[in-house]
Amino acid sequence: MPIFEYECPSCGFVNEALVNNADAKAPACPQCGHKKTRKKVSGFSAVVKSAPTAPTKCQTCPSAGGCAGFQG
Repeated sequence: MPIFEYECPSCGFVNEALVNNADAKAPACPQCGHKKTRKKVSGFSAVVKSAPTAPTKCQTCPSAGGCAGFQG
């Protein structure tokens, strides 16, 4: 079940609600009772097990800063 954020146009209160259907009617504001809250566009997060690491210099270059031939 997705979680949606709703903002009240009357008092500005933002709340989250678990919604069975994305087309479901928006819930009333729990703060002031206004009946027409608006669904907000909100970000999401993703869990990544481990990020790939890129080499910082070419294997044949002895300098720590890399070389002009490195294309990482």
